[in-house]
Amino acid sequence: MKIFFSIMLFIAINSSSLLAHEKYFVVERESSSLAVIEEGLYRNSIEGMHNMNHGVVKFKDKDGYVISRDGYVIKFDPINEKIEAQYKTSKSAIGFVIGKNYIAVANYDDKSVDILTRDLKPIKKIKTGSKNVGIKIYKNYIIFAQMDNDKLTVLKDTTNGKGKNPNFVVYKEFDHIGTMPFDAMIQDNKYIVGFFVSKFFGTLDLDTMSYKKIKIMLNDKRQMVLKVPHFGFWSIGGDKIFIPAVGDNKVLVYDMNFKNIKNITVEGTPVFTSLSPDKKYLAVTFSGKKFPVIQIINTKTLKIIKRFEFKGKVLHVRWSKEKPNLYVSVNDKNMVVVIETKQWYRRRDIYNVKKPSGIFLYKTKGL
Repeated sequence: MKIFFSIMLFIAINSSSLLAHEKYFVVERESSSLAVIEEGLYRNSIEGMHNMNHGVVKFKDKDGYVISRDGYVIKFDPINEKIEAQYKTSKSAIGFVIGKNYIAVANYDDKSVDILTRDLKPIKKIKTGSKNVGIKIYKNYIIFAQMDNDKLTVLKDTTNGKGKNPNFVVYKEFDHIGTMPFDAMIQDNKYIVGFFVSKFFGTLDLDTMSYKKIKIMLNDKRQMVLKVPHFGFWSIGGDKIFIPAVGDNKVLVYDMNFKNIKNITVEGTPVFTSLSPDKKYLAVTFSGKKFPVIQIINTKTLKIIKRFEFKGKVLHVRWSKEKPNLYVSVNDKNMVVVIETKQWYRRRDIYNVKKPSGIFLYKTKGL
């Protein structure tokens, strides 16, 4: 009898894991909606997502969240594909982060940061007098940059994550960090901020709360990168950092200490780099005349190995974490293309996705 129940338990566990699968939510840029793609097919569109020109989707546990360009945060159920709550923080919001028991939103318009519950009930609005960007979480801290004030702000939750709701207060601020901070990223305990004007980037050690400015050199001749505004377009993985050059037809490759390894010449001005889950390949997208092109770089040899061109602008890509697939949004052709990444061929065209841009991946859990 024990053997029978053990076998049945094994079957149940493995059957439930088989039920887990990937679900893709694609921003339909001009339709205030999210398209849903499952098993390589268009399934549905979730309407009522407000201005999605720069819509961003994030997931936490079983919850999905969207931030719209016009300042709405929307909570939705990614399984049943229904909106559950929404809250307008300002006329223009630029970024958000999800904590264990809160959402924090960086606002442009009313120059504030909003702290909300996970159900989007307001907890606190922190006025800064600046457009706010680069919002990130580290332990019980929220870090963001004040674009108009050239300042970094660190908020600390005085409940140390133990309260029903957090209580964030200003813990530390850094002035004169650089001119016009524009974006940021977290790498381990380092908050890295880029600027639209200054010819360096800044790093804040979040354990020691010490800030320093770092110049990135292109090569041994000490040529300097002019500006590093967008970190969302970087790819960091394994032992390398890949950065699309600002205003040049190169992808810059550095080691983890920002020592230049190589500058890879690509066929256009690169906009976005996306690293495959196994870190073996890098997909690069472009702007201008090369909008319809994707190039694939082997991250070991640092050579271009494949090129794809579409009859429309490529706005985003997303690697599958389970299958050898790369999903590509072709905006003006209303389609998402699936590229097979073992043999490198165009596997499938998914139609009826209206003006697609950002592609976001949610992995459903086995029941």
